[in-house]
Amino acid sequence: MNGELAGNSKDQVLEDACSKYKAATDICPTLHEAFYNWAIAISDRAKARGRTKEAEELWKQACEKYERAVQLNRNSPQALNNWGLALQELSGIVSIKDKRSIVKAAIKKFRAAIALQFDFHRAIYNLGTVLYGLAEDMIRSGGPQSGIKELTAAELYSQSAIYVAAAHALKPEYPVYKSALRLVRSKLPLAYLKTGYLLVPPGGDTLAPHSEWKRLWFVLDHEALYQVDKSAAGSRDSSPTKTASALTNHAPDAKYTNTFRIDIADVRGLMQCSDLSLPPGAGFQIDTVSGQKHLIATSWDEVDCWVDAIRLVFTIHVRGKSDVLGGIIAG
Repeated sequence: MNGELAGNSKDQVLEDACSKYKAATDICPTLHEAFYNWAIAISDRAKARGRTKEAEELWKQACEKYERAVQLNRNSPQALNNWGLALQELSGIVSIKDKRSIVKAAIKKFRAAIALQFDFHRAIYNLGTVLYGLAEDMIRSGGPQSGIKELTAAELYSQSAIYVAAAHALKPEYPVYKSALRLVRSKLPLAYLKTGYLLVPPGGDTLAPHSEWKRLWFVLDHEALYQVDKSAAGSRDSSPTKTASALTNHAPDAKYTNTFRIDIADVRGLMQCSDLSLPPGAGFQIDTVSGQKHLIATSWDEVDCWVDAIRLVFTIHVRGKSDVLGGIIAG
Protein backbone atom coordinates (compact mmCIF):
# COMPACT_ATOMS: atom_id res chain seq x y z
CA MET A 1 0.00 0.00 0.00
CA ASN A 2 2.82 2.39 0.86
CA GLY A 3 4.40 1.69 -2.51
CA GLU A 4 1.12 2.44 -4.28
CA LEU A 5 0.74 5.69 -2.35
CA ALA A 6 4.31 6.67 -3.20
CA GLY A 7 3.63 5.91 -6.87
CA ASN A 8 0.47 8.01 -6.85
CA SER A 9 2.32 10.81 -5.10
CA LYS A 10 5.13 10.75 -7.67
CA ASP A 11 2.66 10.76 -10.54
CA GLN A 12 0.86 13.73 -9.00
CA VAL A 13 4.16 15.62 -8.76
CA LEU A 14 4.87 14.84 -12.42
CA GLU A 15 1.36 15.88 -13.46
CA ASP A 16 1.78 19.17 -11.59
CA ALA A 17 5.13 19.68 -13.32
CA CYS A 18 3.45 19.10 -16.69
CA SER A 19 0.87 21.77 -15.85
CA LYS A 20 3.62 24.24 -15.04
CA TYR A 21 5.52 23.47 -18.23
CA LYS A 22 2.30 24.03 -20.19
CA ALA A 23 1.83 27.37 -18.46
CA ALA A 24 5.41 28.33 -19.27
CA THR A 25 4.98 27.48 -22.98
CA ASP A 26 1.69 29.37 -23.08
CA ILE A 27 3.54 32.45 -21.88
CA CYS A 28 6.59 31.85 -24.09
CA PRO A 29 5.83 29.48 -27.00
CA THR A 30 9.50 29.47 -28.09
CA LEU A 31 10.88 28.23 -24.77
CA HIS A 32 12.44 25.00 -26.03
CA GLU A 33 13.78 24.03 -22.59
CA ALA A 34 10.22 23.92 -21.25
CA PHE A 35 9.05 21.62 -24.06
CA TYR A 36 12.09 19.39 -23.49
CA ASN A 37 11.51 19.11 -19.74
CA TRP A 38 7.78 18.68 -20.29
CA ALA A 39 8.53 15.70 -22.54
CA ILE A 40 10.76 14.17 -19.85
CA ALA A 41 8.00 14.51 -17.25
CA ILE A 42 5.43 12.92 -19.58
CA SER A 43 7.89 10.09 -20.33
CA ASP A 44 8.30 9.40 -16.62
CA ARG A 45 4.54 9.19 -16.27
CA ALA A 46 4.38 6.80 -19.25
CA LYS A 47 7.07 4.50 -17.82
CA ALA A 48 5.00 3.96 -14.68
CA ARG A 49 2.08 2.66 -16.78
CA GLY A 50 3.81 -0.21 -18.55
CA ARG A 51 2.38 -1.29 -21.89
CA THR A 52 -1.12 0.08 -21.43
CA LYS A 53 -3.25 2.21 -23.73
CA GLU A 54 -2.76 5.10 -21.31
CA ALA A 55 1.02 4.69 -21.61
CA GLU A 56 0.73 4.69 -25.42
CA GLU A 57 -1.08 8.04 -25.34
CA LEU A 58 1.50 9.50 -22.96
CA TRP A 59 4.42 8.34 -25.14
CA LYS A 60 2.73 9.98 -28.14
CA GLN A 61 2.42 13.21 -26.13
CA ALA A 62 6.09 13.00 -25.12
CA CYS A 63 7.08 12.58 -28.77
CA GLU A 64 5.05 15.67 -29.69
CA LYS A 65 6.83 17.72 -27.02
CA TYR A 66 10.27 16.48 -28.09
CA GLU A 67 9.38 17.32 -31.69
CA ARG A 68 8.49 20.87 -30.67
CA ALA A 69 11.68 21.19 -28.61
CA VAL A 70 13.75 20.11 -31.63
CA GLN A 71 11.87 22.47 -33.95
CA LEU A 72 12.78 25.34 -31.62
CA ASN A 73 16.36 24.20 -31.04
CA ARG A 74 17.80 22.09 -33.84
CA ASN A 75 21.18 21.82 -32.12
CA SER A 76 20.09 19.57 -29.27
CA PRO A 77 21.42 16.02 -29.65
CA GLN A 78 20.00 15.11 -26.24
CA ALA A 79 16.46 16.05 -27.31
CA LEU A 80 16.83 13.99 -30.50
CA ASN A 81 18.17 11.04 -28.52
CA ASN A 82 15.32 11.22 -26.01
CA TRP A 83 12.81 11.54 -28.84
CA GLY A 84 14.27 8.37 -30.33
CA LEU A 85 13.95 6.59 -26.97
CA ALA A 86 10.32 7.69 -26.65
CA LEU A 87 9.58 6.37 -30.14
CA GLN A 88 11.33 3.13 -29.25
CA GLU A 89 9.11 2.75 -26.17
CA LEU A 90 6.03 3.60 -28.21
CA SER A 91 6.94 0.95 -30.79
CA GLY A 92 6.69 -1.70 -28.08
CA ILE A 93 3.05 -0.84 -27.40
CA VAL A 94 1.46 -0.09 -30.79
CA SER A 95 0.06 -2.66 -33.19
CA ILE A 96 2.41 -4.75 -35.32
CA LYS A 97 1.39 -2.91 -38.49
CA ASP A 98 2.45 0.44 -37.00
CA LYS A 99 5.56 -0.77 -35.21
CA ARG A 100 8.12 -0.84 -38.03
CA SER A 101 7.45 2.71 -39.20
CA ILE A 102 7.85 4.00 -35.63
CA VAL A 103 11.10 2.07 -35.19
CA LYS A 104 12.43 3.57 -38.42
CA ALA A 105 11.52 7.03 -37.12
CA ALA A 106 13.48 6.28 -33.92
CA ILE A 107 16.50 5.25 -36.04
CA LYS A 108 16.39 8.61 -37.81
CA LYS A 109 16.33 10.50 -34.49
CA PHE A 110 19.32 8.61 -33.08
CA ARG A 111 21.22 9.09 -36.34
CA ALA A 112 20.43 12.82 -36.31
CA ALA A 113 21.66 13.07 -32.71
CA ILE A 114 24.96 11.42 -33.67
CA ALA A 115 25.32 13.76 -36.65
CA LEU A 116 25.19 16.69 -34.23
CA GLN A 117 27.58 15.14 -31.70
CA PHE A 118 29.84 12.48 -33.19
CA ASP A 119 30.96 11.09 -29.81
CA PHE A 120 27.47 10.95 -28.26
CA HIS A 121 27.97 7.38 -27.04
CA ARG A 122 24.47 7.01 -25.58
CA ALA A 123 22.82 7.78 -28.92
CA ILE A 124 25.34 5.50 -30.68
CA TYR A 125 24.49 2.66 -28.31
CA ASN A 126 20.74 3.34 -28.56
CA LEU A 127 20.94 3.18 -32.35
CA GLY A 128 22.68 -0.17 -32.06
CA THR A 129 19.97 -1.55 -29.77
CA VAL A 130 17.07 -0.37 -31.91
CA LEU A 131 18.67 -1.89 -35.04
CA TYR A 132 19.15 -5.16 -33.17
CA GLY A 133 15.49 -5.12 -32.13
CA LEU A 134 14.43 -4.45 -35.71
CA ALA A 135 16.49 -7.44 -36.89
CA GLU A 136 14.81 -9.64 -34.26
CA ASP A 137 11.36 -8.43 -35.34
CA MET A 138 12.20 -9.08 -38.98
CA ILE A 139 13.16 -12.68 -38.23
CA ARG A 140 9.96 -13.22 -36.23
CA SER A 141 7.84 -11.75 -39.04
CA GLY A 142 9.54 -13.76 -41.76
CA GLY A 143 11.69 -11.09 -43.41
CA PRO A 144 11.31 -7.66 -45.06
CA GLN A 145 7.84 -6.37 -45.85
CA SER A 146 6.54 -7.58 -49.21
CA GLY A 147 7.24 -5.19 -52.07
CA ILE A 148 9.45 -2.92 -49.93
CA LYS A 149 13.24 -2.84 -50.44
CA GLU A 150 14.69 -3.15 -46.95
CA LEU A 151 17.88 -4.31 -45.30
CA THR A 152 17.88 -7.99 -44.36
CA ALA A 153 18.01 -9.16 -40.75
CA ALA A 154 21.67 -10.13 -41.22
CA GLU A 155 22.49 -6.63 -42.48
CA LEU A 156 20.64 -5.06 -39.55
CA TYR A 157 22.50 -7.26 -37.07
CA SER A 158 25.80 -6.22 -38.67
CA GLN A 159 24.86 -2.54 -38.47
CA SER A 160 23.80 -2.96 -34.86
CA ALA A 161 27.18 -4.44 -34.00
CA ILE A 162 28.98 -1.46 -35.55
CA TYR A 163 27.24 1.03 -33.28
CA VAL A 164 27.59 -1.10 -30.14
CA ALA A 165 31.30 -1.63 -30.88
CA ALA A 166 31.76 2.12 -31.38
CA ALA A 167 29.97 2.95 -28.12
CA HIS A 168 32.17 0.46 -26.27
CA ALA A 169 35.32 1.86 -27.88
CA LEU A 170 34.39 5.36 -26.73
CA LYS A 171 33.43 4.23 -23.21
CA PRO A 172 35.08 0.84 -22.56
CA GLU A 173 34.47 1.19 -18.82
CA TYR A 174 30.65 1.08 -19.22
CA PRO A 175 29.43 -2.41 -18.20
CA VAL A 176 26.23 -2.20 -20.27
CA TYR A 177 28.23 -1.55 -23.46
CA LYS A 178 30.58 -4.42 -22.65
CA SER A 179 27.65 -6.81 -22.14
CA ALA A 180 25.96 -5.70 -25.36
CA LEU A 181 29.20 -6.13 -27.28
CA ARG A 182 29.45 -9.76 -26.16
CA LEU A 183 25.98 -10.30 -27.64
CA VAL A 184 26.63 -8.71 -31.06
CA ARG A 185 30.37 -9.03 -31.68
CA SER A 186 29.92 -12.19 -33.75
CA LYS A 187 27.79 -10.14 -36.17
CA LEU A 188 30.83 -8.06 -37.19
CA PRO A 189 32.76 -9.09 -40.33
CA LEU A 190 35.91 -9.74 -38.27
CA ALA A 191 38.68 -8.67 -38.65
CA TYR A 192 36.89 -5.56 -39.94
CA LEU A 193 34.18 -3.24 -38.71
CA LYS A 194 32.33 -3.08 -42.03
CA THR A 195 32.65 -4.61 -45.48
CA GLY A 196 30.75 -4.27 -48.73
CA TYR A 197 30.77 -3.51 -52.43
CA LEU A 198 31.31 0.07 -53.58
CA LEU A 199 31.45 1.47 -57.10
CA VAL A 200 34.64 3.48 -57.72
CA PRO A 201 36.22 5.28 -60.70
CA PRO A 202 39.52 4.15 -62.27
CA GLY A 203 42.50 5.88 -60.70
CA GLY A 204 40.14 7.89 -58.52
CA ASP A 205 39.13 9.95 -61.57
CA THR A 206 35.54 11.01 -60.85
CA LEU A 207 35.23 12.41 -64.40
CA ALA A 208 35.88 8.99 -65.97
CA PRO A 209 33.02 7.60 -68.10
CA HIS A 210 30.43 5.82 -66.00
CA SER A 211 31.12 2.60 -67.90
CA GLU A 212 34.65 2.55 -66.48
CA TRP A 213 33.59 2.72 -62.83
CA LYS A 214 34.06 -0.66 -61.19
CA ARG A 215 32.33 -2.48 -58.34
CA LEU A 216 34.96 -3.51 -55.80
CA TRP A 217 35.01 -5.01 -52.33
CA PHE A 218 35.88 -2.56 -49.54
CA VAL A 219 36.69 -3.04 -45.88
CA LEU A 220 36.80 -0.61 -42.97
CA ASP A 221 38.91 -1.23 -39.90
CA HIS A 222 40.17 1.01 -37.09
CA GLU A 223 42.84 2.54 -39.35
CA ALA A 224 41.54 2.86 -42.90
CA LEU A 225 38.95 2.27 -45.61
CA TYR A 226 40.48 0.28 -48.45
CA GLN A 227 39.71 -2.13 -51.23
CA VAL A 228 40.75 -5.77 -51.02
CA ASP A 229 40.31 -8.97 -52.91
CA LYS A 230 37.12 -10.43 -51.43
CA SER A 231 38.52 -13.96 -51.26
CA ALA A 232 41.35 -12.67 -49.04
CA ALA A 233 39.12 -10.43 -46.94
CA GLY A 234 37.50 -13.34 -45.16
CA SER A 235 40.65 -14.17 -43.25
CA ARG A 236 41.10 -12.77 -39.78
CA ASP A 237 44.83 -12.64 -40.56
CA SER A 238 44.21 -10.21 -43.41
CA SER A 239 46.08 -6.93 -43.24
CA PRO A 240 46.43 -3.95 -45.59
CA THR A 241 49.79 -5.34 -46.73
CA LYS A 242 48.50 -8.87 -47.32
CA THR A 243 45.32 -7.75 -49.01
CA ALA A 244 47.18 -5.35 -51.27
CA SER A 245 49.33 -8.30 -52.32
CA ALA A 246 46.20 -10.37 -52.90
CA LEU A 247 44.82 -7.63 -55.12
CA THR A 248 47.96 -7.65 -57.22
CA ASN A 249 47.69 -11.42 -57.63
CA HIS A 250 43.96 -11.61 -58.36
CA ALA A 251 42.93 -8.37 -60.06
CA PRO A 252 44.32 -8.04 -63.58
CA ASP A 253 43.28 -4.42 -64.12
CA ALA A 254 46.08 -2.28 -62.64
CA LYS A 255 43.91 0.85 -62.84
CA TYR A 256 41.94 -0.39 -59.86
CA THR A 257 44.74 -2.01 -57.86
CA ASN A 258 45.18 -0.20 -54.55
CA THR A 259 43.45 2.85 -56.04
CA PHE A 260 41.43 3.49 -52.94
CA ARG A 261 42.96 3.48 -49.51
CA ILE A 262 41.85 6.26 -47.22
CA ASP A 263 43.58 6.43 -43.86
CA ILE A 264 41.17 7.53 -41.14
CA ALA A 265 43.69 10.12 -39.95
CA ASP A 266 43.44 11.79 -43.39
CA VAL A 267 39.64 12.18 -43.36
CA ARG A 268 38.41 15.77 -43.12
CA GLY A 269 34.70 15.28 -43.77
CA LEU A 270 32.12 13.09 -45.46
CA MET A 271 28.56 13.34 -46.65
CA GLN A 272 25.91 11.84 -48.90
CA CYS A 273 25.90 13.14 -52.46
CA SER A 274 23.76 12.65 -55.55
CA ASP A 275 25.68 14.66 -58.14
CA LEU A 276 24.37 14.18 -61.69
CA SER A 277 27.96 13.76 -62.91
CA LEU A 278 28.25 10.56 -60.87
CA PRO A 279 26.92 7.16 -61.95
CA PRO A 280 23.33 6.40 -60.87
CA GLY A 281 23.03 5.10 -57.34
CA ALA A 282 23.53 6.02 -53.72
CA GLY A 283 26.68 8.11 -53.49
CA PHE A 284 28.83 9.57 -50.77
CA GLN A 285 31.85 11.83 -50.72
CA ILE A 286 34.89 11.65 -48.45
CA ASP A 287 36.99 14.79 -48.09
CA THR A 288 40.63 13.95 -47.38
CA VAL A 289 43.91 15.83 -47.09
CA SER A 290 44.63 14.83 -50.70
CA GLY A 291 41.22 15.76 -52.14
CA GLN A 292 37.70 14.43 -52.55
CA LYS A 293 36.87 10.75 -53.09
CA HIS A 294 33.52 9.62 -54.45
CA LEU A 295 32.01 6.17 -53.93
CA ILE A 296 28.65 4.65 -54.86
CA ALA A 297 26.95 2.17 -52.48
CA THR A 298 24.22 -0.36 -53.19
CA SER A 299 21.47 1.66 -51.45
CA TRP A 300 20.88 4.81 -49.41
CA ASP A 301 20.52 2.65 -46.30
CA GLU A 302 24.02 1.37 -46.99
CA VAL A 303 25.29 4.93 -47.51
CA ASP A 304 23.93 5.87 -44.09
CA CYS A 305 25.82 3.00 -42.54
CA TRP A 306 29.08 3.64 -44.43
CA VAL A 307 29.01 7.34 -43.55
CA ASP A 308 28.21 6.64 -39.90
CA ALA A 309 30.83 3.89 -39.63
CA ILE A 310 33.63 5.99 -41.14
CA ARG A 311 32.64 9.00 -39.02
CA LEU A 312 32.59 6.85 -35.88
CA VAL A 313 36.01 5.37 -36.61
CA PHE A 314 37.34 8.89 -37.18
CA THR A 315 35.80 10.09 -33.91
CA ILE A 316 37.30 7.14 -32.05
CA HIS A 317 40.68 7.97 -33.63
CA VAL A 318 40.42 11.61 -32.54
CA ARG A 319 39.53 10.52 -29.00
CA GLY A 320 42.64 8.33 -28.88
CA LYS A 321 40.64 5.08 -28.63
CA SER A 322 41.64 3.42 -31.92
CA ASP A 323 43.49 0.65 -30.08
CA VAL A 324 40.28 -0.25 -28.22
CA LEU A 325 38.36 -0.55 -31.49
CA GLY A 326 41.27 -2.46 -33.02
CA GLY A 327 41.09 -4.95 -30.16
CA ILE A 328 37.35 -5.45 -30.70
CA ILE A 329 37.70 -6.36 -34.37
CA ALA A 330 41.02 -8.20 -34.12
CA GLY A 331 39.32 -11.47 -33.21
